[in-house]
This record gives sequence, C-alpha cells and structure tokens, in this order.
Amino acid sequence: MNHDSIDNRFIDIEIKVAHQEDLVESLNERIYAQQKQIDKLEGMLAALAEHMRTRDAGQPLNERPPHY
Repeated sequence: MNHDSIDNRFIDIEIKVAHQEDLVESLNERIYAQQKQIDKLEGMLAALAEHMRTRDAGQPLNERPPHY
C-alpha cells in the first residue's frame, strides 16, 4: 500500500466515525425526549388513578341512573 492509499483509508474511517458520532448524539436526544414524555405520561396516569380512587368512593361504578 502506498502512502496516499493509507491516507485515504484514514480519511474514510474518520468520516465514518464522525457520522456515527452524529447518529449517537441524535439517538441520545431522541431517547431523552421520549423519557421526558414517558415521565409526563406516568404522572398523568398516576393523577388519573388517584382521581378514580377518590371520586365518589362510596358509589358503585355500575349503578343504574335514577331515571331507570
């Protein structure tokens, strides 16, 4: 192998590494955004579950309305 060929291979490797670094950073940002969304949804679910537990605690859920 000559010197130019080796230089070109190193350049190709550096380009590939740079692209992979960009991809990893992009994936990290996406994972971070998804985790924030999951945290928000978990909070909403917990609030909804608490609301369901505390609303009309003495009233059965399947009770017929009074107009029947």
